[in-house]
Amino acid sequence: MLFRALGLIAALVAPVAFAADAPSPWKVDTDYVLIEPAVAQTTPGKIEVTEVFSYGCPTCNFSYQAIDKIRKGLPANAVMTFVPASFIPAEDWPMFQRAYLTAQALGVADKAHDAMFDAVWKTKELATMNDDGRTLKKTMPTIEDAAKVYSKFGVKPEDFIATANSFTINTKMKQADAYVKATQTDGTPTIIVAGKYRIIQSQRDWNKTEQIIHYLIGLETTGK
Repeated sequence: MLFRALGLIAALVAPVAFAADAPSPWKVDTDYVLIEPAVAQTTPGKIEVTEVFSYGCPTCNFSYQAIDKIRKGLPANAVMTFVPASFIPAEDWPMFQRAYLTAQALGVADKAHDAMFDAVWKTKELATMNDDGRTLKKTMPTIEDAAKVYSKFGVKPEDFIATANSFTINTKMKQADAYVKATQTDGTPTIIVAGKYRIIQSQRDWNKTEQIIHYLIGLETTGK
């Protein structure tokens, strides 16, 4: 009986060992890029999964529900963070960057996140495009316009505007730009894991992206 039990245990353990030694389906420079040097994380004790985004980005708008699903499915040792990009001034991205960082400083960024996308692309309160969907408006939305959206979440417009124009937010905008540059991000949405890995073409297949995210979190967790 003992020999039979040992044989059964060996049979059960062998496939697990084989799976652990199996090559990863995700490849450097094919599915993700190593960021060298790595960018420092800002959330102690957590592995950061960061989306570089803009409210002015149509693909970010199409993808925010997928991002929310990914956020909710992260393991306990990981956290979703957001870095707003500013590299398309003609489409008002610096204003959207300022608005997000201001909302973050005032503690309403998370609960107003979806509403800001909707304000640009659904209700058009903050639309940058004309109704034809091809041409830009001559007058872009302002930080004062964004303040009206955030007022629905309990922030007085005058407080929002004062914070938005502060030295602190100007500094945070420079830091966001530095992050985008350091991670060599040139498009949105882009996902960065642990400040070390930039996932390639994340917007193309979010199910695949989620699998890569969990794989990279596993690398960071095990230290392999």
